[in-house]
Amino acid sequence: MTKIEAIIKPFRLNEVQEALTQLGVQGLTVTEVKGFGRQKGHVELYRGAEYQVNFVPKLMVLTVVGDEMVEQVVDAIQKAASTGKIGDGKIFVSPVSEVMRIRTRETGAEAL
Repeated sequence: MTKIEAIIKPFRLNEVQEALTQLGVQGLTVTEVKGFGRQKGHVELYRGAEYQVNFVPKLMVLTVVGDEMVEQVVDAIQKAASTGKIGDGKIFVSPVSEVMRIRTRETGAEAL
């Protein structure tokens, strides 16, 4: 099993969700997050005054899939989240040693 975390632009969520659903991904967790990468934020104009926004709003999309799906899922997220502009985000891939469904106590792949 593998955990895939993607930091994406908020307006790309529907495209990412649709792409993952088409692949048969069963579960998805989405969290509103703020952060910055290479661009170090951006400047905005409010009532005529400029101010620096250090943390850019993003979404973190998290899913756990079987190892056989990792490449397809990462590729689908990359294609769906990409705008070709700076700040498109990142995808992190990590191994998962165990998972348990709380209600039924199922473990491993059955719990996904």
